[in-house]
Amino acid sequence: MPRFEPFRALRYAPAAPLAAVLAPPYDVLADADVDRLQAQDPYNVTFVDVPRGGPGRYDDAAARLQSWVAAGALVQDEQPTFTIYRMAFTDATGTPRVISGVFGGMAVLDYGAADPATGTQVRPHERITPKASTDRLDLTRATGCNLSAVWALSPAAGLTDELAEPGEPLGAVTLNGVTHSVERVADPARIARIQALIGSDDVLIADGHHRYGVAQKWRDEVRAATGRTDTAAEFALMFVNELRADQLSIEAIHRLYADVPFGAVRAKLAQSFELEPAPEPTAQTLKDMVALGRLVLVRPDGTAEWLTPKPAAFAGVRALDGAYLEHALQGLAVSVTYQHGLPELRREVASGQFTAGVLIRPTSLTEILRTAREGLLMPPKSTFFTPKLLTGWVIREA
Repeated sequence: MPRFEPFRALRYAPAAPLAAVLAPPYDVLADADVDRLQAQDPYNVTFVDVPRGGPGRYDDAAARLQSWVAAGALVQDEQPTFTIYRMAFTDATGTPRVISGVFGGMAVLDYGAADPATGTQVRPHERITPKASTDRLDLTRATGCNLSAVWALSPAAGLTDELAEPGEPLGAVTLNGVTHSVERVADPARIARIQALIGSDDVLIADGHHRYGVAQKWRDEVRAATGRTDTAAEFALMFVNELRADQLSIEAIHRLYADVPFGAVRAKLAQSFELEPAPEPTAQTLKDMVALGRLVLVRPDGTAEWLTPKPAAFAGVRALDGAYLEHALQGLAVSVTYQHGLPELRREVASGQFTAGVLIRPTSLTEILRTAREGLLMPPKSTFFTPKLLTGWVIREA
């Protein structure tokens, strides 16, 4: 893994009401969510992380951030530190889990380029869908800060054990059934051990490919403007946890299809899958899909059919439902949209906006490990890691 460095984190002051000032990531928030969060507290992080208004909103966000520092609402660590972040929760199957990882500054590399200091790489794990918006880059330019972390996975064994000992507790909050807590690590010896572990292997981006892309662009802009390669822009805010089955909760991102009649979609799928009637899709269906090795086709009238892969249909195709569907539907001029959540998918199909939906299974840890080791790419939206990291625990000057 590339260089992973401690930094002087900006944090909310100890007296801050954490439940009122922290927020989910910007890219999962609807306008109504932002309204609710901003009504909770004048220092809610969304005032900076989700700027609103006209063309000057990014400069306004930067001025607001500076005013919070001046008012003492945000305080900066006296020395470079790491921040251990734990999320304790029960996943959709009823299994208790604790994700233990660490916030730090990760060297920003081009994909495929090895860090000269460690010989390791930052790897994407799936093909990235294009985004036209420059929102995150404009916000970074204005504030000079990383507000939202990239989430990455390290295959290096031992990181969880190294993080098991508590650091200096800084706060905890329980939101939507997830207990989030952070601890500061300032001891140089422990910082060095964490660095050595994380620096011993490549890192696989789990969530935040677009944020890492913004970090690459920001690094290049700063290099062009300054002629230097030793600024804070050479690193980006990243959360790293060990790639372990007992920690990770991975859910599926289902598929919605449009622009082709349902009959054409079904006929094309029938070439690669056996179809048979299925019960009305429920949460139990999602569990049954994994146990039975099947996908589910959701029809326009809300009824469903099992999709069982034909034995020879996917020879040479990676064992990923997203890859299966791309292979099965190739040559059909169908558009695809991605939707996390069974109720949401059923609602979208019933609306008539889409021809059909397909429920897929979560990506297996085996395939995630294969992706990391072989430098492969999954289809877009192959994984949905839960729960999401809260924004506001740490802010890094970039």
